[in-house]
Amino acid sequence: MPAVTVENPLTLPRVTAPVDARQRPVLHVATAPSGFEGEGFPVRRAFAGINYKYLDPFIMMDQMGEVEYQAGEPKGTPWHPHRGFETVTYIMDGTFVHQDSHGGGGVISDGDTQWMTAGSGLLHIETPPESLVMSGGLFHGLQLWVNLPKRDKMISPKYQDIRGGSVKLLASEDGGALLRLIAGDIAGHDGPGATHTPITMMHVSVNPGAELTLPWRPDFNALAYGLAGRGTAGAEKRPFRMGQTVVFGNGESITIRADEAQDSRSANFEVVLLGGQPIREPMMHYGPFVMNTHAELAQAFDDYQAGRLGVVPADA
Repeated sequence: MPAVTVENPLTLPRVTAPVDARQRPVLHVATAPSGFEGEGFPVRRAFAGINYKYLDPFIMMDQMGEVEYQAGEPKGTPWHPHRGFETVTYIMDGTFVHQDSHGGGGVISDGDTQWMTAGSGLLHIETPPESLVMSGGLFHGLQLWVNLPKRDKMISPKYQDIRGGSVKLLASEDGGALLRLIAGDIAGHDGPGATHTPITMMHVSVNPGAELTLPWRPDFNALAYGLAGRGTAGAEKRPFRMGQTVVFGNGESITIRADEAQDSRSANFEVVLLGGQPIREPMMHYGPFVMNTHAELAQAFDDYQAGRLGVVPADA
């Protein structure tokens, strides 16, 4: 993990934070509970128990795996609806196939991202390819849900296929951390993902003992999730590890460090960093629908049952 890397990070553009930037303090570290999704693939609920005011505009995030499937074991999801938000699926190991009733879809693997704007609504399905079902193998990914503001909740569905090779690769000042910028901007560098809600999403690999300090938009929130390994966050060096989410407070920069000794599953401390501009609107989330009012949720269910969110393609 992951496939998108470089042999020498010092050849990449480097990101530094101004020396006088206010460090964001660590407000909370939450441990993700484990569960199962879809047809039975294991997930960690990264944002469980965190007050939504610290998450907005993010709704939920699942770490899928890491799991080594035996032959016949890989699982996905059945056809299901969505309305009112965006799903971002990032695959670090393995392969996932997406298809939706609006005509979007494709295959993502090893550093690719699928960005689906559900908008007014659609049906979709996510499955492993038949070859992976037959052979088994390593599977590890993330799915993030990003809210849409009220003005955009009923826009037409859209699909973005972001190949791993298109992410913006950056490095920390000393080259001790590799940054993969998927969406948003950091220090004037832009990721390839097009977002309706202003956000930043990146996957960083921090070498053992290295420290990463990044400038961070003061109007964004800031979250860090441990994918593998262990380290600390903030000037106070608050410990966190795989399966834990760090909630940062206000400020202009964030810092994470990797412990000198990492576990045997990962050479580096692997972390997803997220920030977004809060929407600050009522958020009603029930099952596959994210709307502003209970009446809009009820309408979404009615539209789904009436077939107005799309139909399963005949060749599915």
